[in-house]
Amino acid sequence: MTDRILITGANGGFGVLTVKSLLESGHSVAASMRDVEGRNKEIASELESDGAKIVEIDVTSEESVNAGVDQAVKLLGGVDVVINNAGIGVLGMQEHFTSEDFQQLFDINVFGVQRVNRAVLPHMRKNNSGLLVHISSLLGRISMPFYGPYNASKWALEALAENYRVELSGFGIDSCVVEPGGYPTTFIDNLMTPSDGSRNKSYGDFMNAPAELLKGFEGALASNPEQSPQKVADAIVNLIHTPAGERPVRTVVDSMGMGDHIKSYNSQLDQITSGIYGAFGMDDMLKLKVS
Repeated sequence: MTDRILITGANGGFGVLTVKSLLESGHSVAASMRDVEGRNKEIASELESDGAKIVEIDVTSEESVNAGVDQAVKLLGGVDVVINNAGIGVLGMQEHFTSEDFQQLFDINVFGVQRVNRAVLPHMRKNNSGLLVHISSLLGRISMPFYGPYNASKWALEALAENYRVELSGFGIDSCVVEPGGYPTTFIDNLMTPSDGSRNKSYGDFMNAPAELLKGFEGALASNPEQSPQKVADAIVNLIHTPAGERPVRTVVDSMGMGDHIKSYNSQLDQITSGIYGAFGMDDMLKLKVS
C-alpha cells in the first residue's frame, strides 16, 4: 500500500535517509525543511530529483507549519503519515543553559511537534485513520550528563506522543515513538551549546568533561559500523508498513548496548500503563480503532 507521508527535518540527520527509503518503497513523500532556497537548496534539489515533493516548513512558526501542511495535503492529495523528525541536540552543563536556550530548544523539539500535529490531525480525523511517528531518543527514557535540556525535551515528547495515542485511538489514528541511540549523522555537528559562559570558570577542570565525553562517543561510533543511521530509516519504514493496530508504541534502534536495557524498561511501562488504565476502566483507549 502506498502512503502519503509528510516528514519534517528532511534536510539532514535521519531525514534524508528516511525520505530516500520511503521513496524506494513506493510511497509519496512531502519532504519539509527550512531555507529551501537558501542553505538547504542542494539537498532539496536532490530529494526532489529522487521524487519527493519539497515543502518549506519552519516548525517554530505556526504560520509556516499551517501553510506547509496545507501545501503537503494539496501536493499529495492528503496525508496518511506524519514523521516528526525535526529536532536539535545539546552539549553542555545544564546550569549554563539560559531560560532562552531552553525555550529555543523546546520550540523545536516539543512545541514544533505540537504545531505540526495540530495542523495535520483534522485531515486525519476526516479519514478516520492516520499515523503520527515521533522521533525521540534513548535519552527520552534515561538521562545522561551534559545533555540535560535535550533529555527534558525528549521526555516531554514521549509524554506528548503517549497522550496522542490514547486520545486519538478512537479515531483510528496511531501515535508511535522511535527511540534511536546515538548515530554518526549531521545531528552531532549542530549541537546547541550554552549561550552563557560566565559560569564556566567556577566549574574548573570539570568544564572539559562534555567535550571529552563527545570525543569518546564519536570514537565509539567510528569503531562500531553496526551503528548505521540507515537502520533508523529502515525502522521507520517498517513501522509504517506494520498494519494498523499491530504497531508497537515504542521502537528502539540501537547497537551500542543501551537498547536492550531500554526495551526492558519500555516493556515494564507497558504493563504499568495497562494496569492503571484497566483499574480506571479505560482499557479501550489503549486499543486502536481500525475501520
